[in-house]
Amino acid sequence: MPRLNYKIILHVMGLLLLCNGGFMLLATLVSWFYRDGVTLEISTAALITLFIGTLLMFTTRGHSKEVKKREGYIIVTFGWIFMALSGSLPYLISESIPGFTNAFFETMSGYTTTGASILNDIEAIPKGILFWRSLTHWIGGMGIIVLAIAILPLLGIGGMQLFTAESPGPSADKLKPRITDTAKRLWLIYVSYTVAETILLWAAGMTFFDAINHAFSTLSTGGFSTKNASLAYWNDNPLIQYIIILFMLLAGSNFVLSYFAFKGRISKVLHDDEFKWYIYFIAGFTAISALIVYFQADVSISSIDHPMVWGAGESAFRHSLFQVLTVITTTGFVSADYTMWTPFLTILYFGLFFLGGSAGSTAGGVKVMRHIIMIKNGIIEFKRTLHPNAILPVRFNGKSISKEIVFNILGFFILYMLSFIIGAVVLASLGLDFETAIGGAASSLGNIGPAFGGLSPVNNFDMLPDFGKWWTAFLMLIGRLELFTVLIILTPFFWRNR
Repeated sequence: MPRLNYKIILHVMGLLLLCNGGFMLLATLVSWFYRDGVTLEISTAALITLFIGTLLMFTTRGHSKEVKKREGYIIVTFGWIFMALSGSLPYLISESIPGFTNAFFETMSGYTTTGASILNDIEAIPKGILFWRSLTHWIGGMGIIVLAIAILPLLGIGGMQLFTAESPGPSADKLKPRITDTAKRLWLIYVSYTVAETILLWAAGMTFFDAINHAFSTLSTGGFSTKNASLAYWNDNPLIQYIIILFMLLAGSNFVLSYFAFKGRISKVLHDDEFKWYIYFIAGFTAISALIVYFQADVSISSIDHPMVWGAGESAFRHSLFQVLTVITTTGFVSADYTMWTPFLTILYFGLFFLGGSAGSTAGGVKVMRHIIMIKNGIIEFKRTLHPNAILPVRFNGKSISKEIVFNILGFFILYMLSFIIGAVVLASLGLDFETAIGGAASSLGNIGPAFGGLSPVNNFDMLPDFGKWWTAFLMLIGRLELFTVLIILTPFFWRNR
């Protein structure tokens, strides 16, 4: 096995830090505009990040311009860690978040679009810092590596290995023959949705600052809010919540399908197996949840600030649809405390923690495509017991799926569940109760945010001990990068030169 090309790895790290520093300058402008008192601190963080990025790129100029598989995995994994480390600087220098552990946790939660927070009074945080907090979601949503792919050709570096390692879901759909064209089109869709949601939320009654922050969080399926009560702050304005619902639905679907829809190929969207089941799951679980909420639960108990305004039936439907979507798409917004809605619904929502959005979306979790293929394979195994000599391929979108892909998906699911179990055991060993431990592990691994018990939607992760915060941050990272990308680096054979 050839030796690792460390120069190209560090060169791309420098590029990512330059991008991160540039985004920090945007937060500096917001801070300056609102005169929130932390403009100097954020600009200092930006300059430090830009300096380190420039230094790395300058000292590694003479690199071999080729990214192979091993380099790709290292760049993706350590790129996320480098971004989280540098992204912590605005919090630390401004002292908005005390302590490196807390700052790193909040930043990793941002970039991995988890949305778990340690902040107890979000509304007391300076606006420039809140903007940076939401911006970390937006950067991480489509993937900082995909952003780099659009820039790498300028450096004469191919990006296919990076796209393979970063792209969410079982496979990486290419819209165009050139991988850079694919990245650019995905980002164009992502930016367009963000602009559209910002305008709609602003028109519906949010301030422009709240609108753009929530658009960042929605399209990235992140969940950070500018309000302590999250989306429950606008419970007296159902239109705002319905706009969020629409864009959570879009963010949790495959962005490649959005591209086909914009090109007028609607039939390709409607006939996509994953998209159909994605809609079926949302509709089915919403119907079950709404009926139980309407007849058994009192939504007003857990609605934090405002009363319902459009009647009990509409309220039950809206909150059920909102919470089902926010869990399935792993967004993590809160319109009500669903853990108060009856034990049955608590178990139901816990099950949804393991569903996830579509492959090729910004959502986390296992992904709908994997569940469909696992279910179809399970049904075929029953048939094989009756007809052992029959050729019964697993089909998806009318095409036969190779055994290698099926085995990969089954292996991923086993590894995912093992990671969840180990994650929960470690949290329980820190003294957390059963409900909090399993909820925290499932939420962090699935990049969801709010969980159960002490980590319920009306609480936050500040109650975790420092090691618990580092551990959940690690779970967020491996969950966001689809397990294999990070865990393969922890194996001895990955580092052997032979």
